[in-house]
Amino acid sequence: MPQFELICFILMLVAVLNIVARKIQMPYPVLMVIGGLVLGFIPQLPRVVMPPELVLPILLPPLLFAAAFLTSWHDFRSKLRPIVLLAVGLVLVTTLAVACAAHFIIPGLPWAAAFVLGAIVSAPDAIAATSIFKNLEVPRHIVTVLEGESLVNDAAALVAYRFGVVAVVTGSFSPSSAAMMLPLVAFGGVTIGGLVGLGVDWILRRLDDPPVQITISLLAPFIAYLAAERLHCSGVLAVVTAGIFIGWRMPRMIKARTRLELAAFWQMLVYLLNGIIFIFIGLQLPRVVEGLGHRPWGHLLFETTVVAAVVIGVRLLWIFPSAWLPRLLFPALLARDPYPDWRHLFIIGWAGMRGVVSLATALALPFITATGAPFPGRDTIIFISFAVILFTIVAQGLTLPFLIRLLKVKGDGKTLCEEHIARVVANQAVLTYIRDLAKSDPQHQEHFSLLQAQYHERLAYLESGADDEDPAVFEVDSPPSPLRRFSLDALRIEHDALIELRNQHRINDETLRVVQRDIDLAEARLTEMKFSTRTRACADTTAT
Repeated sequence: MPQFELICFILMLVAVLNIVARKIQMPYPVLMVIGGLVLGFIPQLPRVVMPPELVLPILLPPLLFAAAFLTSWHDFRSKLRPIVLLAVGLVLVTTLAVACAAHFIIPGLPWAAAFVLGAIVSAPDAIAATSIFKNLEVPRHIVTVLEGESLVNDAAALVAYRFGVVAVVTGSFSPSSAAMMLPLVAFGGVTIGGLVGLGVDWILRRLDDPPVQITISLLAPFIAYLAAERLHCSGVLAVVTAGIFIGWRMPRMIKARTRLELAAFWQMLVYLLNGIIFIFIGLQLPRVVEGLGHRPWGHLLFETTVVAAVVIGVRLLWIFPSAWLPRLLFPALLARDPYPDWRHLFIIGWAGMRGVVSLATALALPFITATGAPFPGRDTIIFISFAVILFTIVAQGLTLPFLIRLLKVKGDGKTLCEEHIARVVANQAVLTYIRDLAKSDPQHQEHFSLLQAQYHERLAYLESGADDEDPAVFEVDSPPSPLRRFSLDALRIEHDALIELRNQHRINDETLRVVQRDIDLAEARLTEMKFSTRTRACADTTAT
């Protein structure tokens, strides 16, 4: 099968598996993993090998950037302590625990290579967990902790991974040098990411060309990652910092139509990348199995089971002390932030599924060391990494909804409450604007009255407690030109009110994006009406 036909086949398979996942109500990452596994053992398909040095620079930057872009900075900062304890402390503990277990149970695996395996499987991925939570009601702080952890733990795991790979390839490793370099690598990555974010902000504010602006947003994570890596800093932290900064500034950075197109573009890109990478590992699996030689499958199964048990067990053992001990040691913290519900902690512990980042880092392992010798245990490391990912996503992913129902965990309603507040305050801001404008412009009182009546109707609808979204601003096909102009101004007032609420920490970024999308759609409809009216006028003039 030619490469082009293979790419088309993989894309078609991604779409089919997503449809099947929705039909059977299964999280699509779970089905992608199973599909990739089955696909890898079809003998007619070619075995694709992607150069390891291209895996991380191509696959990771857009995935990390998209996750960081959608992160609510306010929520992230409010849960910074548990996020850091999980993303840094737990990652390092898991890396060391897996390294110790792997070194003793896998014959001939040196300490450095075992450390690499530990770094690969140490970082959970929130994509699978959040895709499950979308269909279930859980407290928002659970999703916040998991998403925040997935951003920072990627950086911690990949820094550990890089030091481990260097130790294997060069044959030397200095713990003291690594400890000294780690803060510099992290600080450099954050600084470079901030500079890239400022540059993108400066450029996009001066453009009004959606294709060009979307292209710049696509280039941003690659520029941040490559620049940081060239300067021997953390490319992951650079991408995450740039993503969070640009995501925070984006509502002021571009116009409504660009935001709509940008959201659709990134949603499609992330979906395709996630699907492709899971299927891609399946295509590589037969070659990995061949590389294992004549190792007994019983031994491989035992080694995989031990590593998976360590990964899951360490997380569950860590999650409770890390939440309880700080409050036990610091009474002021306990008074400000009471003990969390043990059921919520258990869900966070069980939702530590490995995913795309672990796959990418496993595939990025070099084939040979500096001496020309094969990378020790490369195929074993990749095989065990894939098996751990497969087990955690399938076993934990399929049981997580049952566990949430068994523990009777319910949503806290914060998202709906914030959305209601956002819509009410935005509508009230517009009514205040209309009243002030009516006093200074008596010429358009009829238009002001009509617009005011529409917003009063929306406000009454919202305050009635209806579950549906608030009705559209306009029920006519083509409002007169002055009303359209005032309506566009009203939508911008709504938008400014939303940003102010976000900056006051009364709503988070997710709520801002949900309500902002409705405003952007309304603005796009009005803008389209304006161009349609101009087109009809030009046509009438030409006909005359």
